[in-house]
Amino acid sequence: MQRKPSAQHPELIRTFTKYLIRDMRALEHMLDNDLFERDVKRIGAEQELFLVDRASRPCGINTDIIEKLDDPRFTYELARFNLEFNLDPLTFEGKCLSTLHRQLASSVEKVRKTTAEFDADVILTGSLNTIRKSDLGLDNITPLPRYHMLNEALTNLRGTQHELKISGADELHVRHDSVMLEACNTSFQIHFQVSPHDFARLHNIAQVVTAPVLAAATNSPFLFGKQLLHETRIAVFQQSIDSRKAEDFVHERKPRVQFGSRWVEESVLEIFQEDITRFRILFATGDIQDPFEALDRGEAPRLDALQLFNSTIYRWNRPCYGITDKKPHLRIENRVLPSGPSIIDEVANAAFWYGLMAGVSHKYRQVTDLIPFKEVEANFLSTTRRGLLSQIKWLDGNTYPVQDLILNELLPLAREGLTHHAIDDDDIDQYLGIIRERTETGQNGSIWQIESFHHLGTSLNINEKMTALADSTLKNQKTDKPVHLWPMAKRIRKHRWEKKFSTIGQFMTTDIYTLNEDDIIDLAANVMEWQKVSHVPVENEKHELVGMVTYRSMISTLNKIIARNMDHTNVSVSDVMDRDVITVTPQTTPVKAIEIMHDNDISSLPVVENGHLVGIVTEYDFTRIALEFLKDKLKE
Repeated sequence: MQRKPSAQHPELIRTFTKYLIRDMRALEHMLDNDLFERDVKRIGAEQELFLVDRASRPCGINTDIIEKLDDPRFTYELARFNLEFNLDPLTFEGKCLSTLHRQLASSVEKVRKTTAEFDADVILTGSLNTIRKSDLGLDNITPLPRYHMLNEALTNLRGTQHELKISGADELHVRHDSVMLEACNTSFQIHFQVSPHDFARLHNIAQVVTAPVLAAATNSPFLFGKQLLHETRIAVFQQSIDSRKAEDFVHERKPRVQFGSRWVEESVLEIFQEDITRFRILFATGDIQDPFEALDRGEAPRLDALQLFNSTIYRWNRPCYGITDKKPHLRIENRVLPSGPSIIDEVANAAFWYGLMAGVSHKYRQVTDLIPFKEVEANFLSTTRRGLLSQIKWLDGNTYPVQDLILNELLPLAREGLTHHAIDDDDIDQYLGIIRERTETGQNGSIWQIESFHHLGTSLNINEKMTALADSTLKNQKTDKPVHLWPMAKRIRKHRWEKKFSTIGQFMTTDIYTLNEDDIIDLAANVMEWQKVSHVPVENEKHELVGMVTYRSMISTLNKIIARNMDHTNVSVSDVMDRDVITVTPQTTPVKAIEIMHDNDISSLPVVENGHLVGIVTEYDFTRIALEFLKDKLKE
């Protein structure tokens, strides 16, 4: 039997490319002959979310949830612990914003009731605080061909491991063997239908207003326990989907996730043409409709090839083609907004963006005459990094603290835009009022997380703080109160202990002092004294664990040196360290770790993953956990 060609088979790619070019010609024909819907403005949204267990940890049950829901609006995402649902499009008028709110709330509640049957829940957040690199293995990729093809294609194009390098208050440098790093993110994507005639002007406006809207909405300051950017999700998504090799940066090849490189001058065709020119086709399908055959029948063509290709290009303001009631239309999809902090916050973010799209369009004819594109991109990068604390350049040529710009200029402009489209006054007051109060208090999702993190103090380790943030997010989220009214996060003692401390990785110490094998013994002794530790791991130049210096081993060696009247100043760490180090992995259970420590008469265990030291667990950690457990039991 002849084997069906794979989605990356050269012959299938060539055939797909022909259809892609044919779709572009059909799109051009439709634009030239005014075949698009143009007199209706609609809005829409897509909600991504995390599935979590009762310890607020990723829970890979999306296939079970989708099957149980049996609702075409709910769909899969890359990881088993992600889910997405689509909302029905709404005409941009009247009470569309409060209707959007009700749709979101009822859909989230539907998922929540279903996950409860699996002893799980859902969290809306830009980046899940409790996610770990160990959650991102291919065993957690959603078992659908599309995601495996995406991973294979991007990995092959890179020719090396996927990598994250992000610098904020902390630094993160992570390598991974798959595209699953992208699963750290969830977003709230909103759509705005536009006429083809207005597309270029409105897409340019979308680029301009992205920065201030994002500044108000940031909600992703942490990843893997590191405090990074106010919207770390932006950098994670760009780098995790990046198909470029190192040498491609020299040739200025663009990433598949991007803000853009220039203004749109005439039509949506410019964006599609640029993307097809710049980017490789990742995978193809043979089941494609011929667009001109559909046009000959008087039908709107599906543009299958263009739609599939466009789904692999992740512009932050992405053009979309669609069909509603058998009529084709164009949309601008805003992909920059994070999921959460609460549903009402998301609707407020959407109201702000829709209002600015309409308000700027009504006030300014051509924004491209008022500000260079590079300044707009710089604004976006600035708010990604600092959120409400950033400064941006506006259309009058001046630079403002973004809080002042929002309060004094942009909120009135957004109100005018919504009013111009006859949006209900109560809706405008409620949702723009949230943006105003959030900006005045200076507490959006990112700032709430950062301040809560420091408010939790020093008695908790990083993993416990990340769990407290996730727990408090979930608790506050269920009230549907906006984030500027949330109290600081606190530790919520509600977990089942077997889940909270099921692996060493959940409570190991990750801020570790280490020595190099060529260091002198005096340094080792002083490190132990200064940091009040009795054991220090030893790494080689490749940062691989090669030994352990303990107080016991050092005293034993020094006694021998003294007995022989030798000069101890030339003794290196490699001379005194224990080379046969007993280690565990982040997945080791606490019971197993305690047994290892007891059987080998040791007080600490380095935690190693792929040969590299990632943490350490000591007798003190188990004593602390036992104390907390006893306190909880006494309260019951």
